[in-house]
Amino acid sequence: QKTAYEIPLRLVGSEMCIRDRTTAVLSSCEQKNEVARSIEANQEWHHHGGDHSSSKYAPFDQINRRNFSQLEVAWRWQSADLRVPPDQLYPTGDYRATPLYVNGVIYTTTNHSQIAALDPVSGKELWIFDPESYKLGPPNFSPIQTRGIEYWTDGEVERIFVATPGKQLVSIDIETGRPDPNFGDNGFVDLKQNLGRLEFEMNNITHGAPPIAVGNSLIVGSKIYDYSMNNRSPPGHVRAYDTRTGEFKWRFNTIPQPGEEFNETWENGSWAVAGNTNVWTYMAADDELGIVYLPTSTPTNDYWGGYRLGENLYAESILALNAETGERIWHFQTVHHGLWDYDIASAPNLIDIVVEGKPIKAVAQVSKTGFTYVFDRVTGEPVWPIEEVAVPPSTIPGERAHPTQPIPTKPPPFEQIGVTEDDLIDFTPELRAEALDISKKFVLGDIFTPPIVEGTDGKSSTYVVPGAGGGANFPGASMDPETQILYVPSVTRPTGMSLVEPPEGTSDWPYVIRYDRSGGPQGLPLLKPPYRRITAINLNTGEHERQIPLGKGPTDNTAIAHLNLGDLGSVFTYVVAEGGVLVTKSLVISYLAAKDELGPGDNGSILVAFDKTSGAKAGEVYVEQRLHGPVMSYEHDSVQYLAIAGGGRADDAELIVFKLGNVQ
Repeated sequence: QKTAYEIPLRLVGSEMCIRDRTTAVLSSCEQKNEVARSIEANQEWHHHGGDHSSSKYAPFDQINRRNFSQLEVAWRWQSADLRVPPDQLYPTGDYRATPLYVNGVIYTTTNHSQIAALDPVSGKELWIFDPESYKLGPPNFSPIQTRGIEYWTDGEVERIFVATPGKQLVSIDIETGRPDPNFGDNGFVDLKQNLGRLEFEMNNITHGAPPIAVGNSLIVGSKIYDYSMNNRSPPGHVRAYDTRTGEFKWRFNTIPQPGEEFNETWENGSWAVAGNTNVWTYMAADDELGIVYLPTSTPTNDYWGGYRLGENLYAESILALNAETGERIWHFQTVHHGLWDYDIASAPNLIDIVVEGKPIKAVAQVSKTGFTYVFDRVTGEPVWPIEEVAVPPSTIPGERAHPTQPIPTKPPPFEQIGVTEDDLIDFTPELRAEALDISKKFVLGDIFTPPIVEGTDGKSSTYVVPGAGGGANFPGASMDPETQILYVPSVTRPTGMSLVEPPEGTSDWPYVIRYDRSGGPQGLPLLKPPYRRITAINLNTGEHERQIPLGKGPTDNTAIAHLNLGDLGSVFTYVVAEGGVLVTKSLVISYLAAKDELGPGDNGSILVAFDKTSGAKAGEVYVEQRLHGPVMSYEHDSVQYLAIAGGGRADDAELIVFKLGNVQ
């Protein structure tokens, strides 16, 4: 029976399609049209993840499994940061920005938020804009990084938006490269305003990830220095500004204030002093529904919560907000009262799936925990049950770990979750015995086993797996809208975590973190492989299609070289996984650090592609530069290109663009 919520029937091809808004279900024919629209939108690269669904999908096949190894450098663009007087620059570290491709032009940013328009064939600069954020004084931490920019149009005007390390929100005319005089103060909005609680240490807050423009709202997160020895970090409230005028529209308090729902989950008035709970990474949005999806971080401090007892909503959550008003539609907290720095470090993926014959407009959120949380993106209803499971209590004075944590029943974890003796390496009996002996200094257990005070019961620390730098970090997952396969790059980066009393007079925390990152026997990891992997998850079934190790790992170690074990996955000595994966019509593309593959003296990278259907390696390309940014792809004048940011540690930050050597 027709309801008042139904859209009138309309003819699409030879099929009639109808959608019922009460259930947010698509008919099969309309879902096909949604897929077609998604693929068409990805002909260009308008946002950090290609589109607001964060698909990182490019529907091209000129570069394929037969010719991937023939890629060559088409052009390079040296970061304009290198033109700023050295005495005005701050340390930037790695260059990780994602370029955009809009209307036949490449747009990119530097770590200091300079914006450049480049010719897509030659890399020639068309214009460059410098917001001079470095003149506003240094933040309390480094490295400075601007990871991307945002494109927006209302069909008439087109703008590029950037949030700078200098706490500026800037609107730039895409044609002229000049600030929009109708936006804020001649193109600039001061992000030191409208945050609330300004008595906190504002030098501890800056910006790195791009804002996201949804309709008339430009939504901004923040990066907050969360390793401070003092409890003065600002809250990570999320703000929105009018996309045309820069006028402040709304603020969503990620730490609920008095009178707001869930304020009671911050006990003893901790809502007034706790910081962070910010959106430091990328966001996603459904433009048709007008919903923005926010992934949030751990509150201060990351590992001891005695000053913030309670569940601490909306920390470590995915939030769905009305982009126009900032009103919360739904939320889900992935970790209650977090003690492990398991913040959600990447944008969720929006994807239309069919589960047991029922089409669903879904959102999938991967996390450092190694789990994938899948919901109806309109209602917030889990697609598969997520169960509250009892977890161990804390033994630290003043701490109260939450008694349960949410565990998805589907999909299966894409990473090693927790640790027992069965997970220790056993390549040989000798290595097994050494691993067991080393493990005795750690507390082994459930993924949500809390850290201990160092030395408790003779143990150095709790062995946390996959670790705060492991699981799915800021590159996030990628997806294929044609097959509903989610591709998740991840690392197993276990870390011993214990708390210690800080030196007297250095902190107002009673406990601060101490890490034990010592390895396993004879230079090998303590755990079984794979140590880095790409997992293909079928979101129609909730099952893994396949999982492949990414990188050869420690196969050359003399203790195991004779075993011919094959790829084990890079042990990955860096802080977090980089690059993520690009999905094309036939390939899954990523890269590896050459020092992990060829030897510690090599500072280059290896582009690597896998056949999307079989998972078999399709080709490799050596690059003499160390790559750091996400891989994106665009097609211009019938030529497909790959673009990746790299360098940055030795005044060598650059954008490198590849194409096939035999294509003109």
